[in-house]
Amino acid sequence: MAVGCGGAPLMPAGERAAPLLSGQEIAAFRSELWAFYREHGRKLPWRHTDDPYRVLLSELMLQQTQVARVLPKFEAWLQRFPDLRSLAEAPLPDVLALWNGLGYNRRAIYLQKACREVLSRYGGVFPRTEADLRALPGIGPYTAGAVCAFAFNLPAVFVETNIRAVFIQRFFSDSPEKVDDREILPLVAQTLDTENPREWYYALMDYGAELKRTVTNPTRKSRQYTRQSRFEGSFRQARGAILRQLTRQPSARLEEIAAAEGIELARIEAAARKLVQEDIIRAEGSRFCIRQD
Repeated sequence: MAVGCGGAPLMPAGERAAPLLSGQEIAAFRSELWAFYREHGRKLPWRHTDDPYRVLLSELMLQQTQVARVLPKFEAWLQRFPDLRSLAEAPLPDVLALWNGLGYNRRAIYLQKACREVLSRYGGVFPRTEADLRALPGIGPYTAGAVCAFAFNLPAVFVETNIRAVFIQRFFSDSPEKVDDREILPLVAQTLDTENPREWYYALMDYGAELKRTVTNPTRKSRQYTRQSRFEGSFRQARGAILRQLTRQPSARLEEIAAAEGIELARIEAAARKLVQEDIIRAEGSRFCIRQD
């Protein structure tokens, strides 16, 4: 969730207001996080670039996916699609084949569509405002804010799971009630290091990641907290199975996919109908294939 650089959203009636921090409290909070980051900051490949294409790629890959799984995929992706033009011009089956293993394949499709729009609307140069970034396919409030901060070092205000953990643990640990992001965003805005937002958000995220490893996950107190659904037997598993098989062969019958993946045909059929509706695959008689552009 993000808001513009000008401030946080107004709280709805009935919601508690976020605390107004003193200059001393802000300084102490920043000092603690900067000290942690200097000692324990993670060295990640997407932190060594200000290329918005690579930043966007990393953000979409990292959504609901652990860093350890993303690292080899990020490097392999850039070998095949080093810039937005190479991705924009690639056949969709090639894109999905390389994304295979990360899950949530729509992220790859959105990334390609966003790159195509940047080429057609902006001459291949990514826009620098949150509003323009959010107008691109598949880019929501958090992702737009992250690209502004990490690619352009702009003081966007946003929250994600690790940032959420930091602020809940620090400012709402004694609260008996669930904490809404609308209560956290004003605190993010107050404490933001506007001189170096890029590194500041890295520090917040690393501190939050460490918190979730060492204490009971603070984000369980968030109103936005949801457990990821079980993969085995899920709709996501059936979708992934179809796309995995169709990136390995030109076309296949659903019965063949179900047999190859060991998934009941009814789930494969339901997932195929949804993929057709989303214009990701298409039927050719009794066989299915990934759509070609």
